[in-house]
Amino acid sequence: MKRQAWYLFLSVSLVILIVCGLSYWAFCQAMRAETNVRYSGMQSVISLQLGKTISGMEMSATNVFNEVEKHLDSPEAVIHALESESNLNPDVRGYFAAFEPNYFKEKGTWFEPYVHHTDSSKFEMTQVGSARHDYTKSPWYVRAKNIKMAFWSDPYYYYDGTNISGHYSTFVKPVFDANNNLACVCGADITFEWLGSELERINNGCRNSQQVNKYRLMRALDFYSMVLHKDGTCLIHPEDKNLPITDKKMLADLDQHNTGFVEMDVAGVPSMVFYGPIDGIDWAVAVVTPLSDLQKPFTYMAIALALLALISMIVTFVICRRI
Repeated sequence: MKRQAWYLFLSVSLVILIVCGLSYWAFCQAMRAETNVRYSGMQSVISLQLGKTISGMEMSATNVFNEVEKHLDSPEAVIHALESESNLNPDVRGYFAAFEPNYFKEKGTWFEPYVHHTDSSKFEMTQVGSARHDYTKSPWYVRAKNIKMAFWSDPYYYYDGTNISGHYSTFVKPVFDANNNLACVCGADITFEWLGSELERINNGCRNSQQVNKYRLMRALDFYSMVLHKDGTCLIHPEDKNLPITDKKMLADLDQHNTGFVEMDVAGVPSMVFYGPIDGIDWAVAVVTPLSDLQKPFTYMAIALALLALISMIVTFVICRRI
């Protein structure tokens, strides 16, 4: 009888362990799917909202450029057009019109009026074209002249010793005269500082979203996002959390504007990175969340099932002992 009771205990215990193991396996599969859907969806929402912000910037800049195109008859008319339309979007750091050499003979070889923010909320005009700053050799000017269409420049650092020095990206558009000859290349500058504040605003909106917070599943939803260039350069990121990208698949996905996710260390913390492109620009958004936060549901469920299995086996042992 003791041997039979012992065999019964072992058989029931094995069944309990198998059931708990299968339950944990099914839970893990469901949680991995939920995690991918949740964070990939969050990354998509952040990319979409940031893309809409950038598109709005493009629309207001295009309106400014169109006004410049209507006033190519004199340098004063161009400056007035820039100044009159500059308040269309106060988030733009500055608007400029870089003219072909000697387009206005009275202005000499270089004429590039730049209407930009100062430390106050007002705009002021600065003539930045010169032999020292020969904009005709700048990559954005050469590209606009060659492709004859609007685009976003690669990120760059501009320094001239004044308060307009900083990290920029510029929406560039060539402007043509009545004879379809290039008159100037117009641009609207945005700073990474402004773009970083917009990204944080969007992140906070996602963190406080009722849909995101309704089912936390024991997680803190501790995430942050970054803006990446398609070549893998990290453009915008929280302080001390730069993202060095060495994963070949991720680099290929960024270059080809694909979405995906990868596990890597970020600032020494094992993390999961969900990434995807921003429409209309060679940038991507990456949402980063620590693995420790993602693994909380798995840990808690493993503990719960282990306790359940242990209690079930103890109950089985007591019953078998009485038998």
